[in-house]
Amino acid sequence: MATPVTTVNDLLKEKILALQDFTLLSWRALRNLFSHPRYVADTFAQMDVIGVGSLPIVVLASFFIGAVLVLQTADQFVRFGSPGLTGDVVSLALVREIGPVIIALLVAGRCSSGIASELGSMLVSEQIDAMRALGTDPLKKLVIPRLIATVLMLPLLTVVGDFIGLVGGLVVSNFVIRLNPVQYWTRAYLAIEFGDALQGLAKPFVFGFIIALVGCYYGLTTRGGTQGVGRSTTQAVVAASVLILVTNLFVTKILLWVNDLMGW
Repeated sequence: MATPVTTVNDLLKEKILALQDFTLLSWRALRNLFSHPRYVADTFAQMDVIGVGSLPIVVLASFFIGAVLVLQTADQFVRFGSPGLTGDVVSLALVREIGPVIIALLVAGRCSSGIASELGSMLVSEQIDAMRALGTDPLKKLVIPRLIATVLMLPLLTVVGDFIGLVGGLVVSNFVIRLNPVQYWTRAYLAIEFGDALQGLAKPFVFGFIIALVGCYYGLTTRGGTQGVGRSTTQAVVAASVLILVTNLFVTKILLWVNDLMGW
């Protein structure tokens, strides 16, 4: 009969082994990122699935995020006689923090699960074993195109989401506090400095790396047939979301330190 100490010990060993396997997968992916053969067609196909496929949900969510930001902040600025600051707050919040993180979570929910289920289904149906038998490296064929596509498309989705969020804030500010659209756009534009844009565009590259590799890891470690595919899909979404939130803290701290150091 297993004791609580034994159970905790086995659980810790399992998690440490999973962390080791994920680290090895990440290192192998980085090492083979630009090596031959390059599956360009697969990369473009994944860019369409991940980037274009995620565009509707990113646009819809970003519009309402910007609208809610205005609803939450406009009353306070009106109370203190500074409604023009609404554009400053919405633009800074979207570009620096809310936009990159929320969009990364949306893409993680859609794409990490999709990657894990797709690779998991290929694994349990022995398609990956057949690929190895034919001399094709599954890492280069399956992981690298998805990694490149996610890392390239997530920053573009973040830019689109930030713009749509500002549009949502513009619409609500115009109807709720009757803020002049020209004043809103001018303040929103002038509030963003180089350091703010750097934060907003650097984070998606890190988040894209996490989203792709977490999905690939859980897909390639699927066990237990079709039920295992379902478990891998759920675990990929949870792990990617938690890693994004945890990593965001450290990336933000590093970028703030860089901004202070460079005087941006």
